[in-house]
Formats: sequence, structure tokens, C-alpha cells
Amino acid sequence: MEMEVNGIVVIDKPAGITSAKLVAIVKKMLQVKKVGHTGTLDPFATGVMICCINQATRLARFFLSRHKVYEAVLRLGMDTDTQDSTGTVTSRCETIECSEKKILSTLKQFTGTLQQQPPVFSALKHHGVPLYKLARSGRPVQKSARSVRITSIDVHAIELPEIRFVVACSAGTYIRTLCADIGAALGCGGHLQALRRVESSGFSIREAVSLPALEAVAASGNVQDHIMDMAGALRNMPVFVAGSALRDKIRFGKPLTDVDMDAGRIDLSGDFIKVVDPENRLLAILSLGKKDRAYKYKCVFHP
Repeated sequence: MEMEVNGIVVIDKPAGITSAKLVAIVKKMLQVKKVGHTGTLDPFATGVMICCINQATRLARFFLSRHKVYEAVLRLGMDTDTQDSTGTVTSRCETIECSEKKILSTLKQFTGTLQQQPPVFSALKHHGVPLYKLARSGRPVQKSARSVRITSIDVHAIELPEIRFVVACSAGTYIRTLCADIGAALGCGGHLQALRRVESSGFSIREAVSLPALEAVAASGNVQDHIMDMAGALRNMPVFVAGSALRDKIRFGKPLTDVDMDAGRIDLSGDFIKVVDPENRLLAILSLGKKDRAYKYKCVFHP
């Protein structure tokens, strides 16, 4: 029996399955109509996957551009065609002569705003076809470089040929490309050996639940108690509690004229405002026009 549940569940994705497969597992496990995610992880990678359930699938776009944090292992001395450990080795460097000082100074060069060329083995599409499918068929397509931001790279261990580090970065950053670029800069090549996402869009691995644990929750019948409500999931979005007049306007899709959310009660410096009822149920997400200062609907929900 499908459940009428709306909200967010943070999953600790295991290695060996695709992001799409994870979504299918969660959907079947929770017996819900719709499940979506807010950013893929490669099959060999583990960690935070934000799964949006039913009406919450419409929230995905509000998480997609937020920053991520990863624990990564870079293996020097080998390049692969996929830039990670799943690919075919394309070149080797038998002697790795990199001092700790050189490694640390090189990694520091990769912080800030960078132009990064997406890998040919990626889920990005070319004329509707994923790049990895084109690459596997012998028709690789190289996309143009795009701007990404690396906030920080903290090295945790240097045990050559491996370097363990934590990287905080913008959405859309490829950590395997970062590893390949670092290897090239060090002159010995390199690829991503292991990857774990520990934070995504403000959600931490400490909040994540494993698939076996989620299965146990589903079997207990207490699923709703373990799913974050939609309003709570939009943690950094200013909130406005609607009175009866505004609730009626939203319910019937009426123009948002004569609506006063100002008067210093909430922060209007961001792009969006979440409107909730007195029970903290999400009613709508609004935007405020920069020029006309008029409120506009972005999403409307039916609690």
C-alpha cells in the first residue's frame, strides 16, 4: 500500500549501486508514489544522498546548487580513462618523487574558482545521450570547461602513492577530475581511488540512515517519524507563517497582492521565502521580484 508521505530522507548510499537504483530501492521500501534525489553519486562512491518523497520531489531544485563536502583518496602514479579506480589504466609513472611540501603547495593551487573540464565518462548529456554511453561506444564527447569553486582542501594523510583529503566545493565539481588534474600538476598522473560524500546541501552524513536501517523503519510502520518534513528540510530559507487570508489566497492561487511580509520580521535578502501554516506545514515557496517587489509563486503544496 502506497503511503501519503511528503518529505526528505537522507540516505548513506552504499558502494556498488547507481543513484537511480538507490532511488528505486527507497521507493519500493517505503511504498511511495514518487522519489527523486538532489545529486548523483557514482556507483563506487558512498555517502549522503538526499531523497525527496512525493510532493517533496518539487524541492529538489532548491538543493541542487548548494555546496558539497567529500572525503577522497587520490592515488598517484596512474591515469585512467574514467579518472577513477573503475577505469582502464592509460598511463603509469613508476617513480613518484613528490615531497610533502610540493604536494601541499600543489593542492593549495586548486582552491578558489577554477575552470574544470567535465570528464567524458559522466552523466552529462550530449543531444540527450549521457556522455558515458558515448564514451563506452568509442565516441567520447568533451564538454567545454565550466566554472567551479573549491572552498577548501584539507589533507588528512600522505602515504604515497595515496593522498587522503577532504574537499569542500560547489555543486557540479567533479572530484575525479580534480584528482586527475592534481596528478598532472605533480607530473606523475593520478586518479580518484575512493570517494565518500559527507555533506550535501547542508545535510550531514551524521543525519544519514543506511538502507538496512531504513528497511527496519519501514517494517516497523514508523516511517513518518523518520522523514524530515518539507518546511524543516528548507533549513536556510526564510519562513513566514501565513494567516487565514494568505492561506486562502495560496489555496485558490490568487494573486499575492496586499501581502505584507516585510516590517523586519523575516530576512528578505535571499531569492525565496517559504510560507507555512501555524502547524509548520509547507504551503508555498515564493520569490520576491527585485524590481517590482511583488511576490510570485514558485511552488504551491497541498498539506
